[in-house]
Amino acid sequence: MPFSKIYKLHISSEREYFRALKNLLGFVPGNIRLYRMAFRHKSAASIIKENENAKNSNERLEFLGDAILGSVIATLLFKKYPFKGEGFLTEMRSKIVSRANLNILAKKLGLNELIEYDMRMLGYPHRQSSLLGDAFEALIGAVYLDRGYKRTQLFILNRIIEPFVDIQMLENTETNFKSRLIEWCQQNSKEIQFIKVKNDEENQSRLFTVNVLIDGEVKGIGQDYNKKNAEKIAAEKAYEGLTDQQLPQ
Repeated sequence: MPFSKIYKLHISSEREYFRALKNLLGFVPGNIRLYRMAFRHKSAASIIKENENAKNSNERLEFLGDAILGSVIATLLFKKYPFKGEGFLTEMRSKIVSRANLNILAKKLGLNELIEYDMRMLGYPHRQSSLLGDAFEALIGAVYLDRGYKRTQLFILNRIIEPFVDIQMLENTETNFKSRLIEWCQQNSKEIQFIKVKNDEENQSRLFTVNVLIDGEVKGIGQDYNKKNAEKIAAEKAYEGLTDQQLPQ
């Protein structure tokens, strides 16, 4: 074993953290600061001096990880289902990378033990609904920056998909969160609105932002380069925030 790895695992003052990451990743990380940032929620982050609008949180890594994860899953599905159309592949990818599924995967990986966040969030369940999934995507971004695409692909396939994801079961699972949310609102006499929000990114990259309002209160926010997908993401986040209430099955 190279001395650098021996130092990190047995001598460094952060050896316990290196060991925890090695157990999670299957390898000794190079840049540990990337992983610390991946697990730092914006509620516990500080403002970066050079830019008062930015924080040293996991949001940027989450953005990157989302793209890398989508690419790996798309390739996996393309090869697994050689005779299925684009619509089926898109739906299957959405099921695997849905916020609900990522939250489950993050917990199975033990990310809940590593996330740094403001404990006051515990009083607001809807704010916690994406905490684990966001950290999961940020972790993917950190692995990519630390070890490159190929190693990230192997990490996703061998340490996440193979042991924890039953693709066959997901194929037969209904995950239309927008319909479920609308149904719940109808049953409980709630007004629901999907509002497209103007943002700076939209002008530059056609990124859509959609808010879900229930009785005038924002319950979920979704972003995607497709407006309908942004609505689905927002609906999923809003739906998860209502898990402590009676939801339609």
